[in-house]
Amino acid sequence: MIIETGLWGGPAQPPCVLTEFERSVRLRPDALAVTDPEHRLTYRELADWIARISALLREAGIVPGDTVAVTGPRGAALVAAAWAVIGAGATYLPLDGNFPQKRLAYMLAESGATLLLQAGPEHEVPGPRRIMIPEWSETERTAGAGLTFAACAPEAPLYVIYTSGSTGNPKGVAVPHRCIDNMAYWQRQHSPRPDLRTAQFAPMNFDIWFQEVLSTLCGGGTLVIMPEELRQDPIELLDWLAHERIERLFTPCVALHMLATAATAAASLEDLALREINTAGEQLLCTPAIKEFFGRLPNCRLNNHYGQSESHTVSVHTLDGPSDAWPSLAPIGLPLPGCEVLLDTTESGDGLVGELLVAGLPVSLGYLNQPELTAQRYVRVPPTAYGHTRAFRTGDLARVENGVLHFLGRIDDEVKIRGFRVNPLEVEACLGKLPGVAEAVCVPVTLGAGSRQLRAAVTVAAGERFDAVASLAALRDELPWFSVPPSIAVLPALPRKSSGKADRAAVARLLSPTRRPAVTVDAEER
Repeated sequence: MIIETGLWGGPAQPPCVLTEFERSVRLRPDALAVTDPEHRLTYRELADWIARISALLREAGIVPGDTVAVTGPRGAALVAAAWAVIGAGATYLPLDGNFPQKRLAYMLAESGATLLLQAGPEHEVPGPRRIMIPEWSETERTAGAGLTFAACAPEAPLYVIYTSGSTGNPKGVAVPHRCIDNMAYWQRQHSPRPDLRTAQFAPMNFDIWFQEVLSTLCGGGTLVIMPEELRQDPIELLDWLAHERIERLFTPCVALHMLATAATAAASLEDLALREINTAGEQLLCTPAIKEFFGRLPNCRLNNHYGQSESHTVSVHTLDGPSDAWPSLAPIGLPLPGCEVLLDTTESGDGLVGELLVAGLPVSLGYLNQPELTAQRYVRVPPTAYGHTRAFRTGDLARVENGVLHFLGRIDDEVKIRGFRVNPLEVEACLGKLPGVAEAVCVPVTLGAGSRQLRAAVTVAAGERFDAVASLAALRDELPWFSVPPSIAVLPALPRKSSGKADRAAVARLLSPTRRPAVTVDAEER
């Protein structure tokens, strides 16, 4: 392993998000903290709600070090519950109720969650003890006096989030306070103002959710929770952004492209109050629509964030100047304060190109209950110039050019689908368990500018019958929606390399939308 020092973001001593939120409550008690279609809560009122939920956690015996799962529809209740769990010193586990029941059950069991907090109507989420989050109308208003948080421990896990694995099961990442404290404090310093009116766009199980929620409320801003249906409707989203006077938006790259494309039909964008758009999740492609969009928004800047579930936000590049002069592929920029990035140049032999390693405050604790995988990805390195000896192998290939990081691609099979990290090997593992399947391959295919989708192909064992419709249904029982390919192609044989391994590039060409195999079943046929 040949390690080249990459870039250093400078020293950092971030304050705890808990003390920063308490500061917001103290300094801005009557300012609007969070709003959704049913609530408009000031910081004082939100603190009251959190205090009520915190009391329920204490009554349930929750102590620092426990893991508490939270589920429910998008809304202010989830925000209050998250602060209550984190404030109790417990580890927050977000559970998206739209995920398959088997996956939720695995996450609950593997994480060791001792309690499930649930908002909204009760639905079938398997788990331990269950407490319904009280409605705001039922809370005891104490002017925030009952809000008491546990002492902040930098190395204690703030949350566990699950990401795609290669074995058919997701892997849990334990993210400590120091990582999130650093991200939230940096975000407040980097934005035009710390108190921006911010859209809550990300799903609750996506790590950007914490960036939206914690950085906004620690900075005294207003969190405006977007209706779920707008995630798939860029035209309505554009109108909503204008109506709600949203100033800051976090969005995956593909969603930004869709929003910018929808904006091309608008006669004017003068109603938009946007000052900052932050994108992440995959390579930012500055399409003509995106360049035109920002050309019509001279007071709004675009930030390209880079990070993983294992290290949250690592680096940022701010695109400035005339948007029509922006590069097609945006750099991933410079590391955050407290973060050092390194390059393993063993394969390239070039001191400026290699696998990107992350050291410093952003690095998470490791994978739950997977010591071997943790040892493979969280490695010991010779002491760096800034004293770091532990780093996370990202699996990303990067180049340093003129002191700036550029993303070059993956060195493994992982891909990003609509901002979510997906390991096709996990899909293949699930396909391989289905009746009749001899071999299975899952690959990403490009649909258009900044848009990719999974496709799957199988071969059928001799004398066996393959039910593609039932197989798609089985995948939906195992995998989250973004990991389920919309079609399964049945091939007589898989293309092979000279080594005998499946030729994934050839499979991707076969499954391209412009060249579909004769036998497929699509999502539309479900």
